[in-house]
Amino acid sequence: MRRAALQLTLFGLLLTLVDTLPNKDDWDIYSFHINATVNSRYATTVINSRVVNRAEESKEIEFHVQIPKNAFISKFRMLMDGEVYDGVVKTKEQAQRQYTEAVSRGQSAGIVSSVGRTMEDFKTSVTVAPHKKVTFELTYEELMKRTLGKYELQIHARPMQPVKDFKIDVHIHEKDGISFIDVKGGLSTKALANAITKTHADKQAWVHFYPTVDQQKTCDSCGEQGMNGDLIITYDVNRDTELGDLKTSDGYFVHHFAPSSLSRIPKNVVFLIDQSGSMSGRKIAQTRTALKRILNDLASDDFFGIITFDGSIFHWKRELVQATSENLLSAKEFAKNIRDRGATNINAAVLEGASMLNAHPREGSASILILLTDGDPTEGERNLERIQSNAKQAIAGKFPLYCLGFGFDVNFEFLEKMSLQNNGMARRIYEDSDADLQLKGFYEEVATPLLTDVTMIYEGGANLTQTNFSQYYNGSEIVVAGQITDNNIETFVPQVLAISKNRKMIYSETSSSIAPPPGTVPEGLLQRIWAYLTVKQLLDKELLLSGPEKEEVKKETSELSLKYNFVTPLTSMVVTKPQGENTEVLHKPKEGEVVQEHHHTLSAAYPVQDLFDDYMIAEAEADAFVDYSDSYMSLQDFVRATVGPISHRSMLKTESLSPPVCFDILGALLLKLLHHSTRELYVNGELDSVTNGGFKNIVIHAKSDLHVKVNAEGIDVRQGQSVTHHTGQELITVGSVTVIRRDNEIEVAAEDVRMVIYVHDKDGNKFLWPVLRQKTSANNTEGILALKPAVYEEVQDQHSTKLKISDQEISATNSTAVDYSIASPLEMRCWLVPADVILQRPLNDFLVPHL
Repeated sequence: MRRAALQLTLFGLLLTLVDTLPNKDDWDIYSFHINATVNSRYATTVINSRVVNRAEESKEIEFHVQIPKNAFISKFRMLMDGEVYDGVVKTKEQAQRQYTEAVSRGQSAGIVSSVGRTMEDFKTSVTVAPHKKVTFELTYEELMKRTLGKYELQIHARPMQPVKDFKIDVHIHEKDGISFIDVKGGLSTKALANAITKTHADKQAWVHFYPTVDQQKTCDSCGEQGMNGDLIITYDVNRDTELGDLKTSDGYFVHHFAPSSLSRIPKNVVFLIDQSGSMSGRKIAQTRTALKRILNDLASDDFFGIITFDGSIFHWKRELVQATSENLLSAKEFAKNIRDRGATNINAAVLEGASMLNAHPREGSASILILLTDGDPTEGERNLERIQSNAKQAIAGKFPLYCLGFGFDVNFEFLEKMSLQNNGMARRIYEDSDADLQLKGFYEEVATPLLTDVTMIYEGGANLTQTNFSQYYNGSEIVVAGQITDNNIETFVPQVLAISKNRKMIYSETSSSIAPPPGTVPEGLLQRIWAYLTVKQLLDKELLLSGPEKEEVKKETSELSLKYNFVTPLTSMVVTKPQGENTEVLHKPKEGEVVQEHHHTLSAAYPVQDLFDDYMIAEAEADAFVDYSDSYMSLQDFVRATVGPISHRSMLKTESLSPPVCFDILGALLLKLLHHSTRELYVNGELDSVTNGGFKNIVIHAKSDLHVKVNAEGIDVRQGQSVTHHTGQELITVGSVTVIRRDNEIEVAAEDVRMVIYVHDKDGNKFLWPVLRQKTSANNTEGILALKPAVYEEVQDQHSTKLKISDQEISATNSTAVDYSIASPLEMRCWLVPADVILQRPLNDFLVPHL
């Protein structure tokens, strides 16, 4: 890096909402787009916010985002004045050293973070000159969790002002088919409901949310400052085989296991209810309400017990009893009279609950222990580690312990560790008017056991994520990922062993039936899911360990996070900013941790380049997953010239901090955009005759008899001898190809290939620009859109700059190009080189004789 810069360190997970400074008269968010792509339950979301400073003086523009807690940030960048300020993931220790050193000089910044129920907050800012623009772009990823029979994608938006160009686009692709899709949330109320378009076509679904400025003021939580709410997309998939959905690609596999045609298993459940003095008021009242509702849901063949505790233990009954009408009526009366008082003896309560379940073994049933508390132990055994050890010894792996922490006075890490040690999980219950519904909602997730002692076996598999599960509940899903030894699908044999009621279950599949058709899984996707799931589980594992074992797991987690560019609790993202800017260190707190906010200005005299070099980490390995929203070949200004050789500039982006590489093309050209010979899918483009324009026509050929021609005026579909012309925004589905036109974007999906074609207008001339959003793993893909990101090194000599590309040093010129691969084109700095050099072969190889 050649210019002095200050750095912004982003700790931990961040979130999905764009916000700006309160004085909105000085700035204008003129474009705000969220694009979410879901494939195999793995969601990649890109937020793009463009802001202009309309004041006559420099202003600080703030970027404020919210993303789901389970998500990992994988990319953050700012674009200003043709410069790109990219983020680099580093270890938390490296970033902390940077922070500490700067603080010791009295120069540095602070820690900014807040935590909500399902979302987390992040904000940063940058100074923008008068009448200049800045673009913020954030990418995050998450593996969606199935709960109560559905997956849920949550997107939050609060721009703090109505935005003229506001769009949310969601595309879902599931190879087993989508059984239903629904849209809810605060942004789907009142007039905003009319801004939502939902399309469902077997294996794919689209949701588009394009509210007008007036509509953005009319939802339940909207006003003159614009929208403030969630758009929540829920869906589920078809389940054709009992073994579930097993995908393999590039030596990796991901297995989604959720059998449904099973009888429920009767359960034995003991509720441990904290009634200490700190539970007084609304908390104890809501607990009583929730417990009575839960009792209503017990089946007649369930057995249950209730224990309340403060400094002492109180039984409703001394042993488990059946959920008969008479017993339920008596239990509700007991619940109604629970009163807060005294201290908190968690140890005695957990041991007594475990004893009740152990004393009531019942063949063909599933046992569950649920603890609700709002504070630390203050009576009896108070040593947290001894309490955890006692609980683990008493439960002995025979049933799960679920810990519910009410409010923020509770030691959540203590509860989390104790539940993980006993095959359960911890959940925070937020002190709010709906706390009783939160309690009831959690119970519903574990109310219907279908399988116990689930063991996932993968002969010929390696580096597996968790494979043993104490119970599987109706409406949930078990996900396992791993590597296939030597990428040999013939020796890879999956099998699931479990117990359902009174019989053993075996689910299996032959290797021939799990081999996927070539190119049906996007390249690198399964590896990405494996990495995400592995990091998540290693973070849980690290919580359970101590000493050298803990450090070893932390090291493994950090290395994986760095390799896949995940911002996790053990890594940070360092983003360069223009010289003279403040530095902010953003730390992702643990659940419930309160972090104070500080801001200080870093002195521009400090040699930031030295600081950056000291702590810069190595680039992610070459085989890391490619973010499809940025990995495509950015075709800049190709032309088909009708008179004379018109010059057009194209751009190939990088995955690093480096500027893109650009090159000029002369002459009248028909280009090979994307060819899959084995899939019989061919996409070609005809360039227009406008200098620095784009494509006049793009044609998609699927198989031998389906042809889709796209231009700025409309879409022509030819199947066999039949030809239809479309000019509206309706969904077009023909064979394996789906096309949707909306405003200035045309979305094309052909099986698992997804492409967006932008319609740009330059000086009254409209032209097309194709962007590959998702490509298959087939290794015989070729064409301009299939090119990989540019990789080069800058080499300085006395008189010029050269780029080292594939061991060849090429003279390069510092220049600019317009990026048409986004909805609002942006001029960017680039290195100008000859076309054949960056294409790695003659340009003629990318030409076709006809469309």
